Amino acid sequence: MTTLFHAGTPIKIAILAMGGQGGGVLADWIVDMAEHSHWWAQTTSVPGVAQRTGATIYYVELLAESAVEAAGKPPTLAMMPTPGDVDLVVAAELMEGGRAIHRGLVTPRRTVLISSSHRSYAVGEKAAHGNGIADPNKVIEAGNEAAKQFFCFDLQALADQAGSVISASLFGAIAGSGALPFARDDYEATIRRAGVGVNASLKAFSLGFDAAAGAPKAPSRIDTSRPMPTIPETAPHPKVRALLDDLKQNFPVQAQPMLVAGLRRVLEFQDLRYAREYLDHMRDIRKLDGQFGGTAESWELTTAAARYVAVAMAYDDVIRVADLKTRGSRFDRVRQEVGAKEDQLVYTTEYMHPRLEEVCGTLPAFLGRKIENSKRLSSFLNRFFRKGRFLQSGTLGGFIMLYALAGMRRFRRGTLRHQAEVQSLDQWLKQISDTAHHDYDLAVEVVNCRRLVKGYSDTHARGDSKYQRLLLAASQLLGQQNAAARLRTLRNAALADDKGTQLDHLLEQDLKAAA
Repeated sequence: MTTLFHAGTPIKIAILAMGGQGGGVLADWIVDMAEHSHWWAQTTSVPGVAQRTGATIYYVELLAESAVEAAGKPPTLAMMPTPGDVDLVVAAELMEGGRAIHRGLVTPRRTVLISSSHRSYAVGEKAAHGNGIADPNKVIEAGNEAAKQFFCFDLQALADQAGSVISASLFGAIAGSGALPFARDDYEATIRRAGVGVNASLKAFSLGFDAAAGAPKAPSRIDTSRPMPTIPETAPHPKVRALLDDLKQNFPVQAQPMLVAGLRRVLEFQDLRYAREYLDHMRDIRKLDGQFGGTAESWELTTAAARYVAVAMAYDDVIRVADLKTRGSRFDRVRQEVGAKEDQLVYTTEYMHPRLEEVCGTLPAFLGRKIENSKRLSSFLNRFFRKGRFLQSGTLGGFIMLYALAGMRRFRRGTLRHQAEVQSLDQWLKQISDTAHHDYDLAVEVVNCRRLVKGYSDTHARGDSKYQRLLLAASQLLGQQNAAARLRTLRNAALADDKGTQLDHLLEQDLKAAA
């Protein structure tokens, strides 16, 4: 264990935590523990802009009473951490630990770094068109190089296991690391003095203490791979069981896990008839795959299509959004996230800003098309959709409104949006078929282009615009050498930014080269 006690100099501690993680509580506990052990202690905080655009930095300095007596005057303690001059950095989330390293708060000869390995994804990661999740192993590698000693494990999971919050398991990790010159009894007495959630906090503290005390010298890499969906033996409903048996008997083994996931998605989205339509589409692609080299390519075309045909069929519309917001599992998850007790009421306020296009898409096709084609009517109705609205889904009125909207699923096939999505799906499937007759690898890339289309409203419009440009580029690349690799490059460029600037640049280069 590494202790940070240096006679005559303060121990300097930086705590990085987001809203709701108890960073202030953790800082107060450290101060209270130090003062009851006859140390001088001071805490300050520098708040971030918002919960996920910047964590609050709580800064604590501790100085032994003997050092103050030797100096003969009260100490002057700093208000903010200085890069290169911090003894202990505590991060309540992995990327916050990475930001501490980036800011220079962690140094190899001095700093002990304690970070939870769990992730709370930033807005930028969630909003990315592709996989915007930052690589956690880059932080692990940087921490191993930058810190004198690095402790990293899932402290949030330990807190959840104890029914407490992460500040308690972080407190235990600090104690278990031996970074501060206090005994375990001092830590536990501090939690008891606080008098709030004592038993759960002590349990989380104990779990954090044991994890740190038994931690390896260097944290190991985090496994970021995603396991494939499991294939169930059977299904309780006889009609669903028939679909599952069809899938097992008539599709290649390599594609079956993704086909199961796709089947679940379209069943949840609509109904059994819709699930049969999904398997019919996939049957055509499987036949195409076998005809043009799927066996030698491990059925790559069928496997890719199993995912993206389901995504295309189970598109995001207003009806689906309302369905997701009124599910019991969603209310349970919100209660768990905010730490609500069984006897507490939780009201969730939804921010909704549908455009006129989304409203028309939910209407019967003839009516929605009539409104969209009428400039006067569209102009009149648009004024009612210029601002977003707040709706409490936990109240009777708000819930009934969303529940009724979700119930419109039975009429979905007749809506304008569904007709547009079916037409887009048919055009895409035709292009896949036409391409596979000439270039198998390019056909696989045409399938993967569907990754661009997601969400609804402006997000859907931006993604669909780039998707259409990629399909046009695919038709122009047909017959050229390295066509699949070129389309893959274009797709990655399209995923790289929302505006499609990189994609436009590459397409412009292709036009100049063709000229």
